[in-house]
Amino acid sequence: MNPYGPQQLASAIRTVRKNTILVAEDIPEESYGYRVDPDSRTVGETLLHIASAPQIDYRLHGSERVSSIEDFQLFGTILKEGPIHEKLAYSKAQIIELLRTDGEKWAEFVERIPQSQADELVAMPNGAPSKSRFEMIQSTKEHEMHHRAQLMVVERLLGVVPHLTRNRRPAQAAASVAAAAH
Repeated sequence: MNPYGPQQLASAIRTVRKNTILVAEDIPEESYGYRVDPDSRTVGETLLHIASAPQIDYRLHGSERVSSIEDFQLFGTILKEGPIHEKLAYSKAQIIELLRTDGEKWAEFVERIPQSQADELVAMPNGAPSKSRFEMIQSTKEHEMHHRAQLMVVERLLGVVPHLTRNRRPAQAAASVAAAAH
């Protein structure tokens, strides 16, 4: 029995997405066009990229259930032809709603994957070691965390205190008061 399977991963996906949504809510809409440098995505494009990434999981591990990605040349196509397009104009409210609804859709998809399917190996290109479907889906969650970390740096650049820091401050203040009382 695997103590960490698709149901636990789906729960982790929900937690990660909840925190991504909090970051998206904290950044002012007028800053959704901000980009750190000319070659980077804007805030809005990064959030849309995050929202669209699970489209790859649906194809690789769902509708097409490929056994090898050696010849699977559709990564760019999936993101370009998918229902979410990074370069289209979406309002802040629309982006947050996409993150919310598509995040739950993704978590539900992962929850329904039987452990036996999650354990299936998928051949990687260029002789790289095979990966389980579970590992590949988990990497999509980690990919979101990577981009959310970028957005938290952007928050700092914009003068926004990230929610994790704001939430930690009352506990730090209480600890300081308690330490001073001793």
